[in-house]
Amino acid sequence: MSRPPLPTGAANPQPMPGAPPRPGAVPPARPIARDPGERRTLVVSRGISVQGTISDAERLVIEGVVEASLLQATEVSISNGGVFKGSVEVEDAEIGGTIDGTVTARGSLIVRATGRVLGTARCRRLQVEDGGQITGTIEMITEPPRTETPRAPAEI
Repeated sequence: MSRPPLPTGAANPQPMPGAPPRPGAVPPARPIARDPGERRTLVVSRGISVQGTISDAERLVIEGVVEASLLQATEVSISNGGVFKGSVEVEDAEIGGTIDGTVTARGSLIVRATGRVLGTARCRRLQVEDGGQITGTIEMITEPPRTETPRAPAEI
C-alpha cells in the first residue's frame, strides 16, 4: 500500500531550516521566537523500543521501552506501561511505569501509584503515591543545589 501524496500549494508553506530560499518566496518579517516554556522533547511511544545514548533532550516522555543513558536533562516522565533501563540524571522525574537502574533527580522524584523504581533513587524531594514501589536504595540529596551560592555566616 502506498500513502497518498502530500498536498501541494499550501497557503504559506515554510521551508526546511537551512534550505535555500525558493524563487519568489518572501522571507518572514521577523524570526519566529521559541516559547521559553517549550522544551526539546523526545517522546518514545507505546510499541517503540530505543537503545543508545540520549544527550540533548530537555524532556523525555517514555511510553514504550528505552535502554539508555540520559544526562543533564530537565525532566523525565515514564508513563504507565513505559520502561526505562539505565541511568538518568534530571531535575525532576515522574515515574508511572518502571525504571530499572539509577535515577538522580536534583529536584523532585514522584513515584505514581503505578510506578516502580528498581535500583538506586537519588533525589532532593521524594513523593510516593499509595501503591508506588521502590525496591533498592534511596539516597536523599542534602547538599545545596548547584545554582545557589553559599551564604556567609551572619555575625551576632
